[in-house]
Amino acid sequence: MLPDRGDPALGPPAGAEPVEDRHSDSALWRRAASGNKAAFGELFERHAQAVWNHAYRLTGSWSLAEDLTSITFMTAWRKLNEVTLVRDSALPWLYAVAGNLARSEYRSSGRFARMLRRVPTQEAVADHAEHVADKVDGENRMRTVLAAVAKLPKSERQVVELCLIGELSVAEAAELLGLEDVSIRSRISRARARLRKVLGRDLTEEES
Repeated sequence: MLPDRGDPALGPPAGAEPVEDRHSDSALWRRAASGNKAAFGELFERHAQAVWNHAYRLTGSWSLAEDLTSITFMTAWRKLNEVTLVRDSALPWLYAVAGNLARSEYRSSGRFARMLRRVPTQEAVADHAEHVADKVDGENRMRTVLAAVAKLPKSERQVVELCLIGELSVAEAAELLGLEDVSIRSRISRARARLRKVLGRDLTEEES
């Protein structure tokens, strides 16, 4: 007698193990960890733009965002066997790596400060195409925000980078950092209050 496979319209029979999506982040991550480059390529295609966006928000520079994105995924490839994903999503970990790289590779070494000084003013590109001027104006605004974020206490800076800049949920940040949701919310609240004093507005207003 053939085993009961259940009615496809009703789902698997009672007691059956759920079938894992072969294209979920966790499934792709495990296959990549076993050496499957195609699986890692799928992860890259899925998340590279989000990681670039996050890196841009952390650096205010298009070119540095590209560098950080590349290094973040190279780091992921090297550490595939060492990482447990948060809520079956690779993004929280990738965001955290990009944030650590932005601080260690650019800020702590002084390269971040030198990069900010190299960002041209809008007047310097007044004769360029309009989209270039818009890009520079955006980088100048981001520079102001980043300078304020960099002065926050470490615990508050982490949650700002993950939740307000990186747009992770409170629950994802809490799991990634090993904290309770209430601690994350408290740090976000304190950070927002500090940033409002410096920027004269909420960080989320700057990001909108």
